[in-house]
Amino acid sequence: MKTKFNIKRQTIKLVYSILLLFVCFSSQAQLKGGHILGAMGLQSGTQTPEKTLSVYVPGYFYTASSLRNANGDKSIANPDLTMTITGAGASYVSDFKILGATYGASILLAFAANTIQGNNVNAKNSLAFTDMYVQPLQLGWHQKRADFIFSYQVYLPTGRFTAGASDNSGLGMFMNEFSAGTTVFFNDKKTFHFSALASYEINGKKKDTDIKTGDILSIEGGLGKTFYVLNAEKTAPKSIINAGLIYYLQYKMTSDKITLPVIGVLEGDKDHVGGLGAEINYFHIGCSTSAGLRWIAEVNAVNRFQGNTFFITLAHVFSLKKE
Repeated sequence: MKTKFNIKRQTIKLVYSILLLFVCFSSQAQLKGGHILGAMGLQSGTQTPEKTLSVYVPGYFYTASSLRNANGDKSIANPDLTMTITGAGASYVSDFKILGATYGASILLAFAANTIQGNNVNAKNSLAFTDMYVQPLQLGWHQKRADFIFSYQVYLPTGRFTAGASDNSGLGMFMNEFSAGTTVFFNDKKTFHFSALASYEINGKKKDTDIKTGDILSIEGGLGKTFYVLNAEKTAPKSIINAGLIYYLQYKMTSDKITLPVIGVLEGDKDHVGGLGAEINYFHIGCSTSAGLRWIAEVNAVNRFQGNTFFITLAHVFSLKKE
């Protein structure tokens, strides 16, 4: 009985793998990673102030306007696909020092709809719990004219996943990511700045398959200006506005691998995309509350969707400093 059960299980596993292979083969076998482009923008290389706890609600909307082939030409126009993510997150920055840097950590519990697994235009799922984001290590350094940041984060496969299904809410794999970046300030008041954050994602095999998404490099940042809005007496700022141009780039560094017992290994051409847009953030000092909006239009996509990214963030910052 045990032998028959194992054979049946292996048969089901093979069928699932073949179904996913069909989806990927029709689109040059490009699979998506966990990194959400557009989550970082202006001052992406800067850690928030120490001894604070930030609670935030993100709103991510990605609308695919076309699917691009290996030549960057449209293979499908207007695929009618919009992915959304929302949830609740928290970010903590302590006053504890490691190698001269301030230690921080964060977590995000999210829900996703129409989760994009790769280049499949039939990705359709209602809003459901998706993969969890956990950042157990964030180190931030602050210098006179530059900030630096380093972090490690992991994406846990907590979302629903079945190989070959079109209604998956998660990607079905563990994802480890390392990030490093900087924000450079062009004046002493630190109101004019440029930032860049590079993240390298290493992906594990998908659940119950030998399918593995290639490693992914993402670069995000922006060029911006900070404005201080004074109170009625013009004696102190009551709010802060941060606005400017933002960008992102993403490259598949190693090929996706789909290993099947007979068919062998299929490796598609590595995809990439670029994006350019704008960001504005408003922080009310008295209420310790912020609201931010990012918009990025994608360009030069190869072997992947090309579209528009919108990212809305509402946050409240709790000061943990003793009065």
